[in-house]
Amino acid sequence: MADAEPQSETNEGAPELFAGSPAVWAIEDRLAWVRRFRKAVVKGQDDLIALAGEEVRKDAFEALVSDIVPLLSSCKWHERHARRVLRARRLRGGSVWQVGQRHWVRREPLGLVGIIATWNYPVQLLGIQLVQAVVAGNRVVVKPSERCPKTQGRLLEMAKEAGLTEDLLRVLPATREAGAAMLEREPLDHLVFTGSTEVGRVIAAALGPRLVPSTLELSGRDTAIVLEDADIALAARSIGAAVRLNAGQTCMAPRRVLVASQVAEAFAELLREEAGRSTSMRLIDGSKCQARVEICGPDDALVRGAHFEPVIAVTPCESIQDMLRVHWAVGQHLATSVFTQDVAKASALAGWLGSGTVTINDAVIPTAHPGAPLPALGASGWGVSRGELGLLSMTRPVHVSVTSRRVRVPTAPPSAKQAEQVKGFVRWWYGR
Repeated sequence: MADAEPQSETNEGAPELFAGSPAVWAIEDRLAWVRRFRKAVVKGQDDLIALAGEEVRKDAFEALVSDIVPLLSSCKWHERHARRVLRARRLRGGSVWQVGQRHWVRREPLGLVGIIATWNYPVQLLGIQLVQAVVAGNRVVVKPSERCPKTQGRLLEMAKEAGLTEDLLRVLPATREAGAAMLEREPLDHLVFTGSTEVGRVIAAALGPRLVPSTLELSGRDTAIVLEDADIALAARSIGAAVRLNAGQTCMAPRRVLVASQVAEAFAELLREEAGRSTSMRLIDGSKCQARVEICGPDDALVRGAHFEPVIAVTPCESIQDMLRVHWAVGQHLATSVFTQDVAKASALAGWLGSGTVTINDAVIPTAHPGAPLPALGASGWGVSRGELGLLSMTRPVHVSVTSRRVRVPTAPPSAKQAEQVKGFVRWWYGR
């Protein structure tokens, strides 16, 4: 019988030996679940909108377009692309010493993935994390946020109604105690957490002794950069919309604008007009706030961006070097924006910003692309979620090789003559 390509449950279906395991179920079944889940969310969107409004004061239209629609888009993306992303891949370009060998990398589930959910986007963040863990073939245990137990509880009910049995999805109480117990007692193979940097450090310390890997999506306190040649009206509209989004409670929204001093005054006036268009917004604690713009020096407290509300600091800068110094003084970067007519300059600048996401002539909105990764760096966490790379991060790679029974590297010790021949071949093959 000819040597066959190794089969993977992410490629041609689960091996028969493991067909009954809840941790290994065929990709067709997982994608069928995603379709049912998507349709359940569409059908139950009014429930989710009402509950999000009750628990986290989310505006109904905003709940639809910034919370529910991104989840639905992600479901569609996985339905179309997950099979391609997860299939076994042939390794090419092997060494001459690998004669008679063929190599593949397969993607296998991690096992049990824990999710500690957050509150500010209660549907899309938990929903996308759940979809990626399940599509990758994992079992999942979720601790909903104590701030939105009804919203996330209903979302998880939809996931179960769509076909996730108790052995595939367990839901813990929406309490901090349950989260601590998960870290201590659950036999986790991976943990996904979205929240503050302070809590992220505590979680990393708790997982360290058990060597449990994690994806930590922590706080962003990021920057919008407006260069001298920018369309400042466009910049003001885009930044103003990003700051108002979700009452300013968006980790990837800018906290400061570093603007070329030549256009700073005109830009600040336009941004104030944008802020003035917003109505009073209600935060999760019930308090109200109004979007506002403050002109600040580079060392002012507001520039450091510790706030989580629709307030933005505008700082005039004399050069790109000055902008980078202020930007780098705050070490939490998730999504940095650059406004300029010189796209090549902005693209070159992207590598110097220390951010996993750089948007040019826009803010926040492009980050919703369902195939785009959300990489976290430094004090903003580690790991990747969303898109192709996020899906792969919910799997482990397995290198599988098949060696021909007939054509293979000899294993017997060489003769002196053969050793000299090999030495000469190495000199010719690698030294030419």
